Amino acid sequence: MRPDHVLLLPGWHDSGPDHWQSRWEQLQGYHRVAQHDWERPLRGDWSARLEEVVLSRREPVLLVAHSLGCLLVAAWASHSRHTARVRAALLVAPGDTERPELLAPLRSWSPIIRQRLPFPTLLVGSRNDPFCGFERAQGLATDWGARFHDAGEAGHINADSKLGDWAEGHALLAALISE
Repeated sequence: MRPDHVLLLPGWHDSGPDHWQSRWEQLQGYHRVAQHDWERPLRGDWSARLEEVVLSRREPVLLVAHSLGCLLVAAWASHSRHTARVRAALLVAPGDTERPELLAPLRSWSPIIRQRLPFPTLLVGSRNDPFCGFERAQGLATDWGARFHDAGEAGHINADSKLGDWAEGHALLAALISE
């Protein structure tokens, strides 16, 4: 798969320079889907932007989402007529926007869309993610029809987790592509 057909979908506040998504963008040439507003994300706006980028690619894409980006994939897939343009999705550390402390700042993201995704999906969850409990992440994987990978105690699987280039994650992505 060509690097520009791997779409990186960061979460709320984007992914900073030490985040594995940013490192993959630099090292692999993957394409970050830039959103209009990283601080006040609206589900409809983010979904429209993803649709635009997916339609701009000639070949099927691979979605690589983190945190709120995982919920974006589910929301987009629930209404897009172009889901066949997605080869597969790697969803990492989904955020739980139904948690009381996130309801107000992320109100357009609740309820979480929980229908089966129409493309092969792997969800990576952490046992000590402060933004989504382990069982909740497993439940989302089940609802979305995704295989689940236990990343152990990796926090939110972000820059704070000190994963560097996150070679394990890239190996999971390579395996997903080869399926």
